Amino acid sequence: MEKTLIATERLFLPSLETDQHDRGNRVPASAGVGGMNQPTHDDSLICKQSFTTCVTLLLGLSIPLVFFPVQSALKLDGLYQWISINCGVFYLSAGVACFVFLVWLGMSPYGNIKLGDESEAIEFKEVSWAGMLFCAGIGGGLMRWAPVEWGYYFLSPPHGVASQSLSAADWAGAYPLFHWGPIAWAIYCLPAIAIAYPYHVKKVPWLRFSTSLHGILGDKGLQGPFAKITDILFVLSLLGGAGYSLGISTPLISGAFCHLTGIANGFHLQVITALTCVTLFSISAYLGLKKGIRLLSDWNVYLSLSLLLFILTVGPTLYILKASLSSLGFMTQNFVVMSTWMDPFTESRFVESWTVFYWAWWIAYAPFVGLFVARISRGRTIRQVIFGMLVYGSAGCMLFFMIMGNYAMHLDTVENADILTTLNSKDGGYVLAITKILDSLPLSKLATGAFCLICVIFCATTYDSASYILASAVTPKQQPGQEPAKWNRVFWAFALAALPIALLWIDAHQKTRNAETAMQSILLLTSLPILFIGALSAWSLTTQLRKDSLARLSQHCDDDSDKPKYQSPDKCNSHNTHDE
Repeated sequence: MEKTLIATERLFLPSLETDQHDRGNRVPASAGVGGMNQPTHDDSLICKQSFTTCVTLLLGLSIPLVFFPVQSALKLDGLYQWISINCGVFYLSAGVACFVFLVWLGMSPYGNIKLGDESEAIEFKEVSWAGMLFCAGIGGGLMRWAPVEWGYYFLSPPHGVASQSLSAADWAGAYPLFHWGPIAWAIYCLPAIAIAYPYHVKKVPWLRFSTSLHGILGDKGLQGPFAKITDILFVLSLLGGAGYSLGISTPLISGAFCHLTGIANGFHLQVITALTCVTLFSISAYLGLKKGIRLLSDWNVYLSLSLLLFILTVGPTLYILKASLSSLGFMTQNFVVMSTWMDPFTESRFVESWTVFYWAWWIAYAPFVGLFVARISRGRTIRQVIFGMLVYGSAGCMLFFMIMGNYAMHLDTVENADILTTLNSKDGGYVLAITKILDSLPLSKLATGAFCLICVIFCATTYDSASYILASAVTPKQQPGQEPAKWNRVFWAFALAALPIALLWIDAHQKTRNAETAMQSILLLTSLPILFIGALSAWSLTTQLRKDSLARLSQHCDDDSDKPKYQSPDKCNSHNTHDE
């Protein structure tokens, strides 16, 4: 029995040896920071076919929105309704499956695998790594939803609960934590592991979404038509996800700025705001990971924590702490229900409007975040990446919702500040509600300015990461540690602003549907193919891990067969100190 258990452990506890071919393609650890001082290829080159395809997709999405705003909005709304109603069950099932799979993978012996060479050190310190993955993963959307998301659930609660009741308050506090919690970050984490393993361990030289399919496509397949289609779908999903994040952040930033200065808000100011954000993250993208993206993420984490601590201190501290603990407990208690509830009887459309939308948002963003996290996770184990993303990501988001959301709820329900009426107004409701919440704080001008700055930096950290990954996607080969060309990164930083500006144009030139609704529709549409490719990524990763483990076990048995004859013939099934 003991030998059987030990053999099983050896089977699933692989070392990180790679074959001679892989070692020949490796970037030496001494090649400067991430190998950037001695690149093995000319990173100024681009794949013209991939570059042209990406630009064409960007223009193809943006131009119709500018010239046919009303028709585009109506078409997008129809697509949203059809996909959310008919495919919603697949989104919820994928979320649960992804979470369960990653928890199993992280707790299994596979979790010990290091993403890189056995002797390789972790590239980024824990705080910087956590800050970069958090800031890249949530963007400005967190600042739009954290203060007011509870209000939508309080007004229109799920599970047949009466509006603005005590039960509605419980669900209103719990659902934001659920939508931004472990399942959401598990969706991000799956492509991160599926890409990081072949990229860092197998030394696949392509930092692309299709790299996640290396286990079933192989080296030749990654240069074939299916891989190219996969990367095109990744570009579409990134445009949809990033377009939504900047699109909802821009009105909020410009609205807060107008509130501070008294300047009238409008389309032109929002365009200027978007371009200002673009300029900032183009500079960050130009400076690269260590000098730009990492530093910007670090600053944003410290600034965000300072604002949250300020609100907690000057606000109703005891109320916020009690409500936060209650919401966390209620969410934990109902986690399985919230993960699987499809509302088949009343058909209130709560699930389609919220949970399906959120899972689509995370799925659309997942390839980009996965690529970015894979790039910055060299030297970490699979277990560290999985539980790091689940814990750091979920905890960071929950802090925002617990403090900002419960402070706003106290204003409305206890101090009668009437936040819900403002939120429910048709003309810029969420912007007015958030500025009203910030106005209630001591030193309100300073708090509003800090909030506005955090929004800008969140947008910058998301978009400089996105431009970095898009630049990598059109680079012919990128060894672990190398960076794409600077002009390439800056180009994509500016190009990514085209779609959000086109969506703001819809908001300015037609009033039947707003820009946010159109952005949600694009996001859901672009996420649908990624939903199914994600399943292939999990299959590919599992196949590759098992195949490599069996190969290493076979090699271990062959090595043992050369040992002296007095050793047991089943030595390859044992595990002793000599083998160690």
